Amino acid sequence: MTIRVLIADDQMMVREGFSVLLNAMPDIEVVGEAVNGREAVDRVRELTPDVVLMDIRMPELNGIEATREIVAADAAAKVLVLTTFDLDEYVYQALRAGASGFLLKDASARQLADGVRVVAAGEALLAPSVTRRLITEFSRLSEPPRLIPAAQATYGELTERETEVLILIAQGLSNAEIAERLVVAESTIKTHVSRILVKLGLRDRTQAAVFAYEARLVTPA
Repeated sequence: MTIRVLIADDQMMVREGFSVLLNAMPDIEVVGEAVNGREAVDRVRELTPDVVLMDIRMPELNGIEATREIVAADAAAKVLVLTTFDLDEYVYQALRAGASGFLLKDASARQLADGVRVVAAGEALLAPSVTRRLITEFSRLSEPPRLIPAAQATYGELTERETEVLILIAQGLSNAEIAERLVVAESTIKTHVSRILVKLGLRDRTQAAVFAYEARLVTPA
C-alpha cells in the first residue's frame, strides 16, 4: 500500500527536494504541500495523508500548533517533525503536542524514506540515540508533571509488565528489542503496547515515551 505524504515547509527548495526524493520511492507518494502551519492543517483535512513532514518554524501557524490541531482533530495522519538542529527545544514541544518523531533536514534519502515508513506503520521515531538525548535533555527542563487525578488513576491501571514495557519504549527500544529483553514473543509486546495506549488515552508510542519521562518513570541520566 502506498504511503501518502504531505510536506509542510515554508522553504520551496526543501519542499521540492523532499518531494523528488520521496516520489522516487515505489511505496511513497507526495500528495500535497503546504507553505505554513495553517495551510498544513487545511490540507490534512482535505487530502487525508498518512504522514505529514512538518517544519517547526513557519509563518501564520508554527509546526507545534499545527501538530496540536491535527492531533486534536483526531486526524489519522502521523506527524514527523523536521528540524535543522537535533537539540531543539521546539522539537520536544512538538512531541508533547502529538508528533510521532523527528528528522533532521539534512537526513539522507534513505533516512527520510525509512522515517516516513516507520511513522506510517505506527512506530515512534525514537530509536536514534540523538532522539533519546533530546527527550532526556528537555524532560530535565520541563516543569514537574501535574497529572490530574483521572490521569493518575489511569496510570495506576497499568500492570507491572505494562509499566516495564512503557519504560523500555521511553528508552527508545523497538518492539523486537523489548521482546528480546523480556524474553517474550514480539506479538506479546504489541499487545502490551496497544493496552498501554488505550489505558493512558495516548495516540502513539511517542506520546507514551513522553508520558513516561514526564511521570518520572524514566529518570534523565
